[in-house]
Amino acid sequence: MRPAAVLFDCDGVLADSEGLVNRLVAEAISAQGWRLSAEQARETFLGMALPEMLPVIEARCGALPGDWGEALTRRIMAALTEEVEAIPGAPAAVAAAAAAGLPLAVASNSTRGELRAKLARLDLARYFGARVFTFEDVPRPKPAPDIYRAAAAACGAAPADCIVVEDSLLGARAGIAAGCRVLGFTRDTEAAVLAAVGARPFASMAELPALLGIEE
Repeated sequence: MRPAAVLFDCDGVLADSEGLVNRLVAEAISAQGWRLSAEQARETFLGMALPEMLPVIEARCGALPGDWGEALTRRIMAALTEEVEAIPGAPAAVAAAAAAGLPLAVASNSTRGELRAKLARLDLARYFGARVFTFEDVPRPKPAPDIYRAAAAACGAAPADCIVVEDSLLGARAGIAAGCRVLGFTRDTEAAVLAAVGARPFASMAELPALLGIEE
């Protein structure tokens, strides 16, 4: 069924940024004494916002320097601006949804600066306008439903009439909790994991227009 609006996650859905960000996170945490590989950082923090990451890190490393989070964010933003690429097929899927007249929003556990850097680098900001949300814009980050409820409201749609496109367990749980239908992109998360929380798994962005009911 064609939705009233489509609400996209960013990392791992639009931006192929997970590997880059995980490497930088692993390097920063390792420097504090908790030796992590990029893959271990992904397994530990996938889908988490920075405020939720900090207590986990401090439980292992002790108190972090006061500017540690801000410094990490600056490093990530610089790398994203120069290096991040799109998930294959994602720009075409977003363009198809926009061309079909569907209101679009993006909702990410990134910081505002990181999200804007990614959307600008990928030339996707024009499709979302002001309907861009981060954990800084809502009381609680994913897996709470706040960010997807805010995104649905910005699109003028009831959550039950929206489709969320997510790739992480935390994000899928947020979409389900908000009352949305969730399509779970299986590039980085197993289909069974996403299906277990109520998402409909799919494997390629080329499938998205058909799943949204807009394929000609």
